[in-house]
Amino acid sequence: MPDYWPFSILRQSALRERVIVELDHGTPGEALQMVERLAGQVGMFKVGKHLFLQAGPELLRAIRRRGGEVFLDLKFQDSPRLLSRAAVQATRLGVKMFDLHPNYSAEGIDRTRAEISRLCQLEGLRRPYLLAVATYLSLVRQAEALLGNDQQLTRLARFAAQAVVDGVYIDPEHASRVRAVCGRRFLIVTSGRGQPGAEPAYALRSGADYLILGRTLWETSDPLQRVHQILTELERGLRSGPRIPASLLAERPSPS
Repeated sequence: MPDYWPFSILRQSALRERVIVELDHGTPGEALQMVERLAGQVGMFKVGKHLFLQAGPELLRAIRRRGGEVFLDLKFQDSPRLLSRAAVQATRLGVKMFDLHPNYSAEGIDRTRAEISRLCQLEGLRRPYLLAVATYLSLVRQAEALLGNDQQLTRLARFAAQAVVDGVYIDPEHASRVRAVCGRRFLIVTSGRGQPGAEPAYALRSGADYLILGRTLWETSDPLQRVHQILTELERGLRSGPRIPASLLAERPSPS
């Protein structure tokens, strides 16, 4: 029987680890209420600039105290030295993953990764996942978007091959192409929205590892029940729909 992507996530207990809840739709207090409702039922909570500017690092500590993991979505962008300092502080706050703009050389990002690894060794900390952001170009809506550009795809593949970053934060419609180019071990984080009419499993079936849910949970009176409904829909969609054969995916692309 052929192996398929996604791998070994066809149980709700495993699927819920792949769900990230976006907290920026509420106030800091409402965000913590959401964490209290859903901690242990989803894999992570995403904190973006809007919420972080209101509540700061203490919000991340409060989420962690309530048993939640954090995806810190601040899209760090600075000089290599300041980027490394920001990455160190994020690591000390215990976030599970954070992101940065990929407009640096591989060497610059590699320096940040090395600094994080050194810190984790010295202080006994967990090393967070480091993601490159590829969603911001979609806002511009240029004719040639990031993943329509072979040079940019090659760059992502090189980052994957050299293990410069752990993965990418990208729009769901590009997940399958990134997965095919960057291989199995490259993390893909994407939003829960897909093509019009697509079911919730669209992004995961296309090759994504993590699925971000936002407004759909904030617009319901019972977020926990809605999460369970979505998990059921994900499980059904993954079992019934076509998926990517693992044989088509390289373990890591070869460095160019």
